[in-house]
Amino acid sequence: MFSEMRIRGVGVIHDAVLELSPGLNVLTGETGAGKTMVVSGLGLLLGERADSGLVRSGADQAFIEGVIQLPTGHPALERAAEAGAEHDDGELVIARTLSAAGRSRAHVGGRTAPVGVLAELGRHLVAVHGQADQWRLKQGDAHREVLDDFGGPVLGLLRDRVAVLHDEWRAARAEHGRLMAETRERAREMDSLTAALEEIEAVDPQPGEDLALRAEDERLAHADSLRLAAARALTDLSGEEYAAEPAPSVRDLVGSARSALSHAAVHDARLGELDARLDEVAALVGDVSADLTAYLDDVDLDPQRLEFVQERRAALAALTRKYGETVDEVLEWSQQAAARLDALVSADDRVESLRARVDELTSELAESAAELTAARRAAAAEFAARVSTELSHLAMGKAVIDVQVDQRPDEDGVLLPTGERVRISRHGADDVEILLAANPGAAPRSVAKAASGGELSRVMLALEVVGAHPGAADGPLALSQHRASTPPTFVFDEVDAGVGGRAALDVGARLAALAEHAQVIVVTHLAQVAAFADRHLVVHKSDDGAVTSSSVTVVDGDERLSELSRMMGGDPDSEAGLAHARDLLEQTAALRDARAGAA
Repeated sequence: MFSEMRIRGVGVIHDAVLELSPGLNVLTGETGAGKTMVVSGLGLLLGERADSGLVRSGADQAFIEGVIQLPTGHPALERAAEAGAEHDDGELVIARTLSAAGRSRAHVGGRTAPVGVLAELGRHLVAVHGQADQWRLKQGDAHREVLDDFGGPVLGLLRDRVAVLHDEWRAARAEHGRLMAETRERAREMDSLTAALEEIEAVDPQPGEDLALRAEDERLAHADSLRLAAARALTDLSGEEYAAEPAPSVRDLVGSARSALSHAAVHDARLGELDARLDEVAALVGDVSADLTAYLDDVDLDPQRLEFVQERRAALAALTRKYGETVDEVLEWSQQAAARLDALVSADDRVESLRARVDELTSELAESAAELTAARRAAAAEFAARVSTELSHLAMGKAVIDVQVDQRPDEDGVLLPTGERVRISRHGADDVEILLAANPGAAPRSVAKAASGGELSRVMLALEVVGAHPGAADGPLALSQHRASTPPTFVFDEVDAGVGGRAALDVGARLAALAEHAQVIVVTHLAQVAAFADRHLVVHKSDDGAVTSSSVTVVDGDERLSELSRMMGGDPDSEAGLAHARDLLEQTAALRDARAGAA
């Protein structure tokens, strides 16, 4: 709710601060004092389109600021947080400036924000009803939301179940349709993967095999040159049987060198060290000679093995051309292909299970949607009757409300237990419309079209009052006291237009009843309405001969009696007028007490 609102430079209002009550706030004042400017300023604060003509003559800009108190988790706080706004334990400050040149800026929680954010917040914060037909029920879905709120938790549970079933049903249908559409492509991919896996399986490559075979192929292809090189090296080292003719070998030369040193080394340590190193060289020559001998024994010419290796490498190369740069990559691809093939095969099985699941969900959705329709129609009859009764107390005794709950036929829709095919959304199969027959014999029409400006505000008041007092929670519809889609503040601009006398008291009583569950701000000319106020604010106009301006003050006690006396057409200070005002306040207090006792 709004705890405070400041308006500066809007129309005739120079600078005004409205301290608002959580209950019924009534705004009164002489004609032309600027009451409408308060509503216009509130509209700017809630993101309405800016009109530079609203800026006070001679002012550079108009400024409107509102302080709002909201419970933790309220949608408006969440949206404000998304815009980077900050709040103090649920207290949120929003502001709007409008320059005389037409430029507009918005602030939410101390941060600059697009004006569109104010409009989004406004949908969660305030419902404005006035003769300009600023009506939230102009949106088609809002009719259904009002009825569902009235229907209470039982209807709400049915609606939630339909939403869950619809989401599951739609997802299952979409997946089934996708799998069916991909059947041919899936079959082609399965054939391609199967052929590839069979080709790889036939070759049966082993990890790292291509690298090992390449090395073996190189060795076998050059076996003669390898054998000749090893034999020559062995001859040079050891002079064994591979030599073509006797020649000094490295082993003999090292032995001769050691013999030359062995006798003299005992006389010099340094020479002894060199002799030891020659001993190491002799051992190393012996080891290398042994290894060369073993290598020569292994290097044999094997044309058959060479042919096998080259054929194997060719088979592996055929795989690497298609499935990877190396055999290891081919093996990795084959694992992925096998997994994909399993998924494709299981997809065919899933088509059948999905078909069965879609049929099951379709049946459940149809039954739940039919139950929801029945609950809505029962709630609609009760809601229409109660709103019509409320209208009889609001100078519209001949008006009748009718709430139509119609289903949407669709040849391709869901088959209901009744045998009808209808289109079902997350909200069910119903189109809900609130209709008004303003006079006997008149055909019911959409409320926004059937009611005049003043009537529309009273119809909205009746709708809001009934919605705020749906009935006992243990009643036949288990009606709820909580209205999820209703904003916390209502604004009625001249809801009493064309009303007087006893009917005006009824209008005031209904506004007071609505204010028991929400903050209500009312612009009125009738004392009978103003007398019900929890907080009475008066717009005062002053004129110094050059400039006209208005301000807003809270009145109570004698000041309030004087204002009520003025509104009833009397002298604000006359004893008769003041006495009449006292009687009116006593009368409204008695009506409130009677209503509280009945509740």
